Amino acid sequence: MFEEKIKDLVLSALVVDSYCLGIHWVYDEEQLLDKNFNWQVLNAPKALWHKGKEAGDFTHYGDQTLWLYEFLKDKNSFDVDLYRDFWYKKMKNYTGYLDSASRNTILNIENKTTPSGSNSTDLSIVGRIAPLLKVSKNKEEFLKNVQIFVQVTHNSKKAKECADFFARLLLLVLEKNDITKSILKLKNEYDDSFQVMIEKGLNSKDEDSFKAIREFGPACDIEGGFSGVIHLLAKYDNLKEMIINNSKAGGDSSARAMIAITIFMANKNINELPKEWLNINKKI
Repeated sequence: MFEEKIKDLVLSALVVDSYCLGIHWVYDEEQLLDKNFNWQVLNAPKALWHKGKEAGDFTHYGDQTLWLYEFLKDKNSFDVDLYRDFWYKKMKNYTGYLDSASRNTILNIENKTTPSGSNSTDLSIVGRIAPLLKVSKNKEEFLKNVQIFVQVTHNSKKAKECADFFARLLLLVLEKNDITKSILKLKNEYDDSFQVMIEKGLNSKDEDSFKAIREFGPACDIEGGFSGVIHLLAKYDNLKEMIINNSKAGGDSSARAMIAITIFMANKNINELPKEWLNINKKI
């Protein structure tokens, strides 16, 4: 399903994750407003959590997206047990940052808990779903695979609902539907908390992104981050402008960017990615 777009969507998510690495998890406004920081290129990380990473590397979000893509390359369906074992082996040898969702999932796997996912409500898991299009024969199977995949590491109601929303939005935009109209079309299918987050994001489209994202909450949780993604999608028609202004707001910039770019690129050409951002250290 949408075979011609899958590689482009995954590459786009990886590229913006690598771009965000430079300032990822920086919250301090002085650092974010540093005039000497070059926002035009890929940068080595400033945050200590990514110690050992270099310009062109991925955050742990990008690394895990690449793992899923590589795992599915020779598959026709998504076997969650095989993937869970694959992910666990990768994680046991991983030298990048282990967030709480990963640490708790590792413990659950070792304790044979099923589903294995933590109760994390982090936004980041949603930015990794594009590879699942490869092993989904139709829309229904894609939505089902997204839910099964999310539960491997993020088995919370909020994470699953958030992933379902953006998976459905991705499908609509892949069918050439307008992004904002598609968001509005889906809005009433979700509970009040998601409707409020959607409204906040849409209503902020004329605000400065730094101000809007900082007010929503620039951290990792869906509460805050979700509205930030909606803001980006509603406000920007220019890819580079969207990603740079998202990063300038700091915090969990990669989680927001990976989701926003996946939706944005669903009906755009891969050539819109800035050439200077394509120097990622792992190719697909």
